[in-house]
Amino acid sequence: MDAQAHAARTMWNQLHDLWTMTPRCQRSLARMDATLRQARKEIDWYAVLPAQAAQAVLKTYVQAWKNCWDGRVGEPNFKSRMRTAMSVDIPQGRDLQIKRVHRRWGMVNIPKIGRVRFRWTKDLPVGKRANKDNRITGARLIKDDLGWHIAFRIQTLQPQPKPHQGPDLGIDAGVNLPLALSDGNHQDHGRPARLLDGTADRDKWLNPSEKAKLIRLERRAAHRNGFRKPKERHSNRLKHTYDQIKQLRARATRRATDWQHQTTTRIARTYGTVVVEQLTITNMVKSARGTIMEPGKNVAQKAGLNRSIAQEAWGRTVMMLTYKTARYGGTLHKVPAPNTSLRCSACGFITPGSREDQATFVCKNPDCGFEANADWNAARNILHLYRMGHALVPAAGRAVVRRTRGVKPATAR
Repeated sequence: MDAQAHAARTMWNQLHDLWTMTPRCQRSLARMDATLRQARKEIDWYAVLPAQAAQAVLKTYVQAWKNCWDGRVGEPNFKSRMRTAMSVDIPQGRDLQIKRVHRRWGMVNIPKIGRVRFRWTKDLPVGKRANKDNRITGARLIKDDLGWHIAFRIQTLQPQPKPHQGPDLGIDAGVNLPLALSDGNHQDHGRPARLLDGTADRDKWLNPSEKAKLIRLERRAAHRNGFRKPKERHSNRLKHTYDQIKQLRARATRRATDWQHQTTTRIARTYGTVVVEQLTITNMVKSARGTIMEPGKNVAQKAGLNRSIAQEAWGRTVMMLTYKTARYGGTLHKVPAPNTSLRCSACGFITPGSREDQATFVCKNPDCGFEANADWNAARNILHLYRMGHALVPAAGRAVVRRTRGVKPATAR
């Protein structure tokens, strides 16, 4: 599997080189397909990758350029060996020959590898349950720090969901309170964002024994790395220690993602309209280090806040809510973020000094005096902005895409 993944990545890079070096008037899918077939005959290690998987790489690359021309994503680029996720496509479902051998395990046939056992975690249309409208059309092998995984592509008929008649909901994403809801039914994963000394807990999704093991592994890696000379390759023992650290990190990420899936599914089933803030997270997690001429202030505190924001993965939560609300007949809207945490949700005024305490909002307006949790107050303001007609995103939950000016290449016709 590793050899196939490396061959697919290298094939992508060579297709990218061929595409960029070819004049625009000569770029075409047929020309690249002929070049790919000739390369498979002349380059020996291309034979490791099945022919269908090689064609899937070509189709994915061409589709990446089409997405770029439509303005949805940027241009395809080079895939590095260290930073690219290893994956292989199996585009034809008939080659899989899936069979369930146990309540928790199944067998699948992978081209040029053979029969492989996999963990049965989802219901699959196999055997008598498979038909023309409900069948497996392919799969994708993906490798992370915990090993190889397989994701099946299923073609099925889904009924059009009826409009969700649930109540409206405003959500404010935070660090201490992950998801504050406007109706007071806050969603908390029970993992503290800060330690007793006030620093950010970067390993909050690990239990105490796993945290202790992680500390031992990091110390062991630092000790073994001290014996390595400059520009010398890592030893096998050091690589094994790094792999163990990556496995613990991946386990924590999987737990966080699982909590997000369960929470967003529960919200999409309960509420008909979900309103969130339009946040630019990349700007929020910028470093406060500054420059040599103008050094920043509270750099360590800002770095800890950035790590806490990155751990909560607010963008992934919004992405899950986007497609899950549409699946259950609901809608997702976004409203402007400025002053949602500074405005009083009771009187509507912005009074200086109302957020002296980060966890509590106390309105300094003499005629109001409203006091509540700061995140809950922000969630109420978010919902109020939507009801006042300040939504930024259409009801489908997708941002408006505009094509950049320019002439499309001849192959796009």
